[in-house]
Amino acid sequence: MDKIWLVIQREYLSRVKKKSFLLATILTPLIFPAIMGIFVWIALEEKGSQSLRIIEVVDETNLFFLESSEQYAFSFSDRSPEEAKELVKNGDRYGYLLIPEMDLAEPGGIVFYSNENPNMSLVSYLESSLKKKIEEQRLFEAGIDPKIITEVRTNVAIKAITLDQQGGEKVSDATVNYAIGFLAGILIYLFIFIYGNQIMQGVIEEKSSRIVEILVSSLKPFQLMLGKIIGIAGVGLTQLLIWIVLVGTLTTLVTGYLGMQMPQQQAMELAQMEVGAEIPQSEMGEILQVINGIDFVAIVSTFVFYFLGGYLLYGALFAGIGSAVDAPSDAQQFMLPVTVPLIVAYMGLFVFVLQDPNSTTSFWLSVVPLTSPIAMMGRISYGVPFWELALSMILLIIGFLGTTWLAGRIYRIGILMHGTKPSYKTLWKWLKSSH
Repeated sequence: MDKIWLVIQREYLSRVKKKSFLLATILTPLIFPAIMGIFVWIALEEKGSQSLRIIEVVDETNLFFLESSEQYAFSFSDRSPEEAKELVKNGDRYGYLLIPEMDLAEPGGIVFYSNENPNMSLVSYLESSLKKKIEEQRLFEAGIDPKIITEVRTNVAIKAITLDQQGGEKVSDATVNYAIGFLAGILIYLFIFIYGNQIMQGVIEEKSSRIVEILVSSLKPFQLMLGKIIGIAGVGLTQLLIWIVLVGTLTTLVTGYLGMQMPQQQAMELAQMEVGAEIPQSEMGEILQVINGIDFVAIVSTFVFYFLGGYLLYGALFAGIGSAVDAPSDAQQFMLPVTVPLIVAYMGLFVFVLQDPNSTTSFWLSVVPLTSPIAMMGRISYGVPFWELALSMILLIIGFLGTTWLAGRIYRIGILMHGTKPSYKTLWKWLKSSH
């Protein structure tokens, strides 16, 4: 055990002390918000500096009137289609919309001309505006006042309440649960790939430089592999914890600077209102209730477990692959069996888990060890029965022990093999070998 601990220390400290680790750990939580902020700023600048685009409308039905927006103004005239086209060609108009004589029951033949391909927002705006006008005209011709239809249209919002086994009630929101599951699942997927590849690269480098031959003279190959896996896991966990603290601190500072409260604080104030006071039913009030109902401690704790469990399971496989080859290019042929379950879990997260977290497929994806780290994190925010979570965790631990045993049998032989390109048949022989 002491030898494994020395390997863990070596792997951990050699990576944590690197400047690249510190830069990546500090800058990563800042890069994505900064990029998003830059994009928003550029979009606002472009919107502010963009000149008003005039669209010439030739309405042969004399039934339509399109309302102008901040970006587009509509000019109605008695010009012929040819004259309108000339305005577009000369640059006097951004575009020209032709509304021909047509049957409103089956409208067609509407054409938009411009010197450049119109963007999707403009086409959608034109289509929705014309659709609304056609519907209003058809109602008018049927003897129904369109204003009556507008007045009776009502927006309905359903508040979702989740009942627990103790009889308690918790306000939930599918959008918030989807966002948490999406983010957590994607992060697990990325972490497994990033740190798994670090293990494989480290093993290949040590093998190619013959350093490993010195190391295995004083400790068993399995001890070296296990120490390397756990050491890099510690690096990933350290980075993750720093990100959580850094993001939390930055959020607190920014909200404090702007004179705002944290959502949890606002929710607590709402919960502490005097008895008998009506809880606000505004959109912000409901959002705060949803946030207050989220067990962030349970989500973060579960995330850490599945991050470590998924990493350790796949990390052993990456270490086994690294020990079998002499160069990263040779490892590609063995990556397919490892990446396919990850891709299945990634796609299943969107197709099944986030769409219906309680479906049979979502259940099996969240308990099978090769897919459970990603799938279970997609389900956890919706609420998972304790027995399903416990079963998933136990199977993940068993899966980690199994992959470590398999990878160890490949590692103990492959780490000392040089100059040969093994095949799947060779790996199978190594697995069956008792020496």
